[in-house]
Amino acid sequence: MSTAGRADAEQHPFFRPVRRRGRGGSVFQGGRVADQVIVGTVGRAHGLRGQVTVRPRTDSVEDRFALGASLTANGRTLTVSGYSWQQGRLVVAFAGVGDRTAAEALRGIDLWADGAGEAVEDGEFHDTQLIGLTAVDPSGERLGEVVAVQHHPAQDLLVVRTPSGERLVPFVEALVPEVDPGAGRLVIDPIPGLLDEVPDAD
Repeated sequence: MSTAGRADAEQHPFFRPVRRRGRGGSVFQGGRVADQVIVGTVGRAHGLRGQVTVRPRTDSVEDRFALGASLTANGRTLTVSGYSWQQGRLVVAFAGVGDRTAAEALRGIDLWADGAGEAVEDGEFHDTQLIGLTAVDPSGERLGEVVAVQHHPAQDLLVVRTPSGERLVPFVEALVPEVDPGAGRLVIDPIPGLLDEVPDAD
């Protein structure tokens, strides 16, 4: 995006996201729910020895991809055996991924790491803090419940289950001015039509 484009986006209220750190979620491990955050997405294979390019989704690459670090990918544990930067791209090697065929099999998979103890600044939230919150309007009337969070390049979306079905709400301050995990709720100030029932097609 150009400088002018970024400036326009920042001035438009729908492009000011509620600040969050990482893109967290939850996975089941040993009968309990463990807080996890996405730290990268695997790209194409690099070379013939099983290395892959990774699109980092963390500010702590040196920690998340350190030698011996364990990451979860589609329920499989991957152990980092090395990483480097090559022409501005993050290249990672995993133990047990020894050839290009095995590397290509990982393409497009999100890499998750333990989010326990990760600092969360004021106004930033992991998915696990949002899922399950009751959604209310500014007057306090119940609208529904947050059942999932979808992540997209432009913005993240809350999936809110309402009496008329699931609705997608952009996770931006203009529409979600208040988030209070401690109270178990968040406030949605919907624009007309945002949460309306979608009519059946004729």
